[in-house]
Amino acid sequence: MVESPCKKSCALNERDICSGCGRTRAEIGGWTSMSDSMQEAVKSRARRRIAEGLAAPAKIDSRARRA
Repeated sequence: MVESPCKKSCALNERDICSGCGRTRAEIGGWTSMSDSMQEAVKSRARRRIAEGLAAPAKIDSRARRA
């Protein structure tokens, strides 16, 4: 089994991408049932998402109304 890219700082953004590891919600949930080659492919995509800024934390709308 391939080592998980989890950084133990999980936070999904508005695209359902973890800002810690760069994986999608589906990739995180399916990790343990994937083959080694599938896990390596996920890690590669996750690294690319992080490099491209797609795993950035969700932005908070400062104009949002507070209850």
